[in-house]
Amino acid sequence: MDILSIVGIVIAFTAILSGSVLDGGNIGQIFQLTAFVIVFGGTIGAVLLQTSLPVFWRAMTIVRWIFVTPQVDLMSTIDKIVNWSQLSRREGLLALEEASENENELFSRKGLQMLVDGNEPETIRDVMETEINTIEQNDMQAAKVFESMGGYSPTIGILGAVLGLIHVMNNLADPEKLGAGIATAFVATIYGVGLANLVLLPMAGKLKAQVKQQSVQYEMTLEGIVSIAEGENPRSLQAKLQSYLGRT
Repeated sequence: MDILSIVGIVIAFTAILSGSVLDGGNIGQIFQLTAFVIVFGGTIGAVLLQTSLPVFWRAMTIVRWIFVTPQVDLMSTIDKIVNWSQLSRREGLLALEEASENENELFSRKGLQMLVDGNEPETIRDVMETEINTIEQNDMQAAKVFESMGGYSPTIGILGAVLGLIHVMNNLADPEKLGAGIATAFVATIYGVGLANLVLLPMAGKLKAQVKQQSVQYEMTLEGIVSIAEGENPRSLQAKLQSYLGRT
C-alpha cells in the first residue's frame, strides 16, 4: 500500500475544503451534480475518442498502482540472479530449468527458458530488449491516458461554467437567482482544474515513475541472464548489477 498517495489526496482535498470554509463559504455549494456530470463525463468522452481500447483498458488496469505499487526489489533481484549464476557454474545451464519453472515473474521466466534452451547471448539480448521496450511503451501509453485527462478536464470545466452562465443569462429578469446561479456555474471550473491538478496529473506522474522503475528491474534481469549465458564470474556479475541501484 502506497501511503503517500492516500495522504496526498487527503491533504489536498482537506486544504481546498478547509480554505473554502475559512473564507466564509459553504461546503455544500461546492457539491454540484450537474457540474460533476459535465466535467467527468466530458473528460472521459474526450479521452475515449483519443485512445484505443487496448490502451484505455491497460490504463484502467494499472490505475491500482497508485495505491498498491508493483513489487520492485532490486536487491532481491540481484541476489536471485547471482544465485542463478552460481548454480549454472556448478551444474551447468540445464540446472536452471527448475528455477525457470518456479519463477513467478514472467519476464525472468522467459529469459531463463531461453538460457536453458541454449540460445546465444545476442539472441537472448535482442529478444528480451524488444520485450522490455514493448512493455515500457504500452505502460507509458496507459499512464499518458491520465495525463490526457488532466489536459482536457480544465477546458471542459470552463465549458461547464459557460453553459452555467448561459443559464444565468436566461434568468436576468430574476435578480435573486443571479448570485447563486453564477456561483454554481463556476463550480464546474473548480471541478475541472481541481480534478486535473489534484488527481489526474499527479496520478500520471506517479504511474510513469513506476513504469520506469520496473524497466530498470527488467534491464537488470536482462543483463544478468546474458552475463550468465556468457559465463561471467558471479562476483563480477554482482558488481555489475549493483550499478543499477543508483538508477531508481
